[in-house]
Amino acid sequence: MNIITEEKAIDEILTRSVQEILPSKESLKKELMSGRQLKIYIGADATGPALHLGHATNYIILEKFRRLGHKVVILIGDFTARIGDPTDKTAARVQLTRKQVVEHTKTWLKQLLPIISINDEDNPVEIVYNDDWLSKMTFENVINLASNFTVQQMLERDMYQKRMKENKPIYLHEFMYPLMQGYDSVHLGVDMEMCGNDQKFNALAGRTLAQRYNKKEKFVFITTLLENPVTKEKMMSKSLGTGVFLDMSADEMYGKIMAQHDENMLQLFIDCTYLTAEEILKIKETLGRKDSNPRDIKARLAFEIVKIYHGADAAQSAADGFDKTFAKGGVPDDVLEIKLGDGEPLPDALVKAGVIPSKAEWRRLIESGAVRLEDDSKVVDPHFTPNVTVILKIGKRRFVKISR
Repeated sequence: MNIITEEKAIDEILTRSVQEILPSKESLKKELMSGRQLKIYIGADATGPALHLGHATNYIILEKFRRLGHKVVILIGDFTARIGDPTDKTAARVQLTRKQVVEHTKTWLKQLLPIISINDEDNPVEIVYNDDWLSKMTFENVINLASNFTVQQMLERDMYQKRMKENKPIYLHEFMYPLMQGYDSVHLGVDMEMCGNDQKFNALAGRTLAQRYNKKEKFVFITTLLENPVTKEKMMSKSLGTGVFLDMSADEMYGKIMAQHDENMLQLFIDCTYLTAEEILKIKETLGRKDSNPRDIKARLAFEIVKIYHGADAAQSAADGFDKTFAKGGVPDDVLEIKLGDGEPLPDALVKAGVIPSKAEWRRLIESGAVRLEDDSKVVDPHFTPNVTVILKIGKRRFVKISR
């Protein structure tokens, strides 16, 4: 396999979306410039069925390494997901069954196809599952692994310190997680692991084990996490309703990106698009001008990201639909229609259709002025029941057609 050692391409990878490189950026660059093929992997636990843009950052960089000619590996943690990584958790993670994990993995690779050439003929991606080796380890193997670390090393982790101060339990099996992730590096014989900063402890455990078992250095390439630069909250949060997931439709993905805070835009351009560094620099300069329109720049961001996962035509259609619906006060063409039965209260019909979770939520929406008719007039009566067909706008993005 021909290894590309073009310095500009390598520098681009080593300076974009990078939090830290261990043992050093300089030593990794030297290896990449040497012409030797490196084996590089990313591991992710299948704790849910969908990946988000934060996950995608790593796979975009992995694809760049693959295009340079390096051997890349996608590890699906179908064993480790059943144990539960305690990272960034103030309580032990609920353990999953193997059946749950298998269900979660079904859509993963399909979601990654737009950003990484898994089936490339010249340099295909290797896909592995750590249940294949971790489930076969003996108790003696585990004892030998554990002998490489101390309890004090484990307890240094912030989340354990916090739990001890709050008198919350720390379960022994949680100490096993970095051992298992570390052993993945040993079994695969990798030269480098890519991960987010939240996985640094686990990746360094793998570096220690690779040095001791394989007698080799393992680089750790830590990527930036998608965080709001002002609030420090995670941009991709399902609980906060801000997550942009790879299995979303083009319209939903576009709308979720347009809902991001303005201060998030620059990092999303850097970490989640294929725009060049020069193009992003121009965008940064535009954002810094007083006469710039952040909405137009965010629309460019949404288009670029949706184009990656759904194609240019779908991205343009999503942009047009968003503009018609939200910017110009229009109504989407595919609005949900609910037929109201004789004597049926409107809130009951909306709950039944899954538009709102409860009648209490309907009352809250009415009281906050979040329900409007097509002419933009507010619905103020929680007992409102139309006697003709109407279009309701609920909140900022939900439209529903109520027909009789």
